[in-house]
Amino acid sequence: MKLDILVLAAHPDDAELSCGGTIASHTSAGKKVGIIDFTRGEMGTRGTPETREEEAQASSRILNVSVRENMGFADGFFKNDEDHQLKLITKIRQYQPDIVIANAVRDRHPDHGRGAELCRDACFKSGLRMIKTTWNGETQSDWRPKQVWHMIQSVYIKPDLVVDVSEHWNTKMDAVRCFKSQFDASEGDDPGTFLTTPIFMKFIEARAQEFGHAIGVAYGEGYTNDKQLGVSSLFDMKL
Repeated sequence: MKLDILVLAAHPDDAELSCGGTIASHTSAGKKVGIIDFTRGEMGTRGTPETREEEAQASSRILNVSVRENMGFADGFFKNDEDHQLKLITKIRQYQPDIVIANAVRDRHPDHGRGAELCRDACFKSGLRMIKTTWNGETQSDWRPKQVWHMIQSVYIKPDLVVDVSEHWNTKMDAVRCFKSQFDASEGDDPGTFLTTPIFMKFIEARAQEFGHAIGVAYGEGYTNDKQLGVSSLFDMKL
């Protein structure tokens, strides 16, 4: 299956929180979007890996993604090294996405910045034909995504691009709420965290309203890019 967009995220729920509206916007337009979570979130204070997998699959149905997988990397301890890169390159070549969305380049959780670096390096090296990988017993062709965008997560980073997600805000939040173990204080007996406080959801909405305000819409999701952006006409930009 060839995907139009592949989201590569360190933890289950990273995609929903930071680019769920973007995913819903594109799947509703007929684009094929996939999510690959690096870890099962096993180091989290709340929930279990099994619960979070169930929540991720429920969210995926709401967002209408074409595929949701988990790499099984060690939560909190995965590395940007040859072994992890090759495993990720295999997935990039399998799905051949035109666009990749990755974690924030820096953030409160160290897995996010490290995940961003892993994704960036794997996307580049996936385009090197001298790096050999196989899938289902067959040698894979090299493939490099045309664009790599980075989410903006807990730490504010000035975006290079804001996507209008106003029409899909409710879908995004429905997907986020699937992760009851993480955000619903009444769910289970695990101790509460800052994610279960009412202010956290207010923060998610306020951030989206701030980005939306910057482009004159109700809600937006922001992204950064390592490369210079280009257009063929100044009229292509929405300012």
